[in-house]
Amino acid sequence: MSALYTFDAKLRTDTGKGASRRLRHANLVPAIIYGGDKEPQSVTLEHRHILKAQENEGFYSHILTLDVEGDKVECIVKDMQRHPYKPVVMHLDFQRIDASHKLTTNVPLHFVNESTNAAVKRGGVVNHLVNSIDITCLPAHLPEFIEVNLADLEEGHSVHLSDLKLPKGVSSVDLSKGEDHDLAVANIQMPRGAAADSAEAEDAAE
Repeated sequence: MSALYTFDAKLRTDTGKGASRRLRHANLVPAIIYGGDKEPQSVTLEHRHILKAQENEGFYSHILTLDVEGDKVECIVKDMQRHPYKPVVMHLDFQRIDASHKLTTNVPLHFVNESTNAAVKRGGVVNHLVNSIDITCLPAHLPEFIEVNLADLEEGHSVHLSDLKLPKGVSSVDLSKGEDHDLAVANIQMPRGAAADSAEAEDAAE
């Protein structure tokens, strides 16, 4: 496990808004670990380590290791509260994972081959309609991200969830609900001026 996703945590017994405020003043982040067959645990983590790690998108999709006073806990981030305008992490929710049980989480999409797309070269604009999707998989199959290949996407068309090549063992939460949930994740549209120029060029060619 990368050191970037391994954190030391300490158990805490004092809870409530006042206790959380004192912890933040001491540059600590209050957090809770829940799930599995164990009771929830209230812990604290060093704010500077969390602040640095959360800048990497993998922080939200990787399996993290929390060293809770010698007890190694594997988990994922389920929720993070930030200060509305300061670079401060206010609270974290972690969910324990079990290697034998599927988990549901959100992973980012990486859009590739935009610059080589023929419609983009003619002036088309790619719209990213969705930047992440919910997936279900065993912990061992958890991807850091999912690629959306835009190489052959045509003007006026969209890439849908059903068009994505999901890794082995990974399924889309939305698609499992039925065809009506086959969301569009990206499309290409031609700006008005560019569309008119393209039409005029085609007329001239004819």
